[in-house]
Amino acid sequence: MDVLQSELARLRRDANLTKSIEDVDKIIQQLCEAREKIVVDPKSTPITLAKLQNPIKQSCDKVHDDVKRVHSGQSKYGKALDKNFPAKALPMDIDALASHPSLINRAIAMHLLREGQFQVASIFLEEAQDNPPHASPTPGTPNPSNNDEGDLTSLKSQELQAKFANMYNILHELKGRNLHPAIEWARQNGPELERRGSNLEFELSKLQFVWLFQGPEVNGLPDDINNGLLGALQYARQNFQRFQRRFPRDIQQLATAMAYKSNLRDSPYYRTFDTQTAWDDVSASFTREFCSLLGLSAESPLYIAATAGAIALPTLLKLASIVKEVRTEWTTQAELPVEIALPRSMIFHAIFVCPVSKEQTTEQNPPMMMPCGHVVAKESLHRLSKGGRFKCPYCPNESQPKDAKQIIL
Repeated sequence: MDVLQSELARLRRDANLTKSIEDVDKIIQQLCEAREKIVVDPKSTPITLAKLQNPIKQSCDKVHDDVKRVHSGQSKYGKALDKNFPAKALPMDIDALASHPSLINRAIAMHLLREGQFQVASIFLEEAQDNPPHASPTPGTPNPSNNDEGDLTSLKSQELQAKFANMYNILHELKGRNLHPAIEWARQNGPELERRGSNLEFELSKLQFVWLFQGPEVNGLPDDINNGLLGALQYARQNFQRFQRRFPRDIQQLATAMAYKSNLRDSPYYRTFDTQTAWDDVSASFTREFCSLLGLSAESPLYIAATAGAIALPTLLKLASIVKEVRTEWTTQAELPVEIALPRSMIFHAIFVCPVSKEQTTEQNPPMMMPCGHVVAKESLHRLSKGGRFKCPYCPNESQPKDAKQIIL
């Protein structure tokens, strides 16, 4: 994968037509200037054309070199793809997803919705429902479910699309250094975010304070009492009071930093006011919390699965060739015979030990997440609830067994 990334970076740097277009524009400019000279003085035609011959030839040679460089970059990248992803079929005697083809359609549709491709998602869902895939029972996997079609129907909800549209609108505003829509969303969903232990609203408000504190020379906002040091102080007085109980230390540091306004770079609070990565951080936090309130992961499962598969493919191809040479076969369906080195962001804890029973969960006793966000094993949940309303063993929230959701590890 490192070779592919290197070739892709080279392709993006060199294999573009920007230089070619500039050289062609230069040729056009030279021809236009020559034409104007000939129109003004027709007798100068032979001399003008003679002087134009070498510059035009040099410019055409540059265009040729530009196109040659683009072709070379595309060719090298193609060879790198062929080398790292050879056209070999993996020996897959068992297709674990053959019994749930609608789940694949759901993953594709959800990915399109998460990317803001609402029209494409709608067309895909209509075609998937008009031509439903045929489910084939696979040994060792659950039987096909009749609820898959219902899951696809739920994705056509205008409410769901409106929520994702709102998310992208807020992210667009964050990209333009406007925090107000994100803060308003966090404030409207404050109770739910606080139950989850999220500090998103305070992080957004803190960044708004820092943004105002830096003044018009940095934030480009009007130079008035609502900006700069006075604007930040006014904003803190209006908005930080309700955070005093949860984040007293952070608020104290922000207030103390005002004394270092003239020499902030050498102060112990400089890192707090360094916004170089702060906007990307709050955008990622907002996306994560927004998706979590919808019961979704921050990253698209389809993207993670496809990327992890691309990373694992060379190892699996090598393994397949070794298995073929030694004339053996994989002895288990539930796990791979080799370890796949994946990035940390793609490594998920596949084992959960119930904090109540101290036992490892199984398929028959899966982990269950309560509305408050705490997780226990299914058997422990039934023992705690005894069929009725019960109190979470780790927080004051109460819920019912039907409100808990199974977690798939």
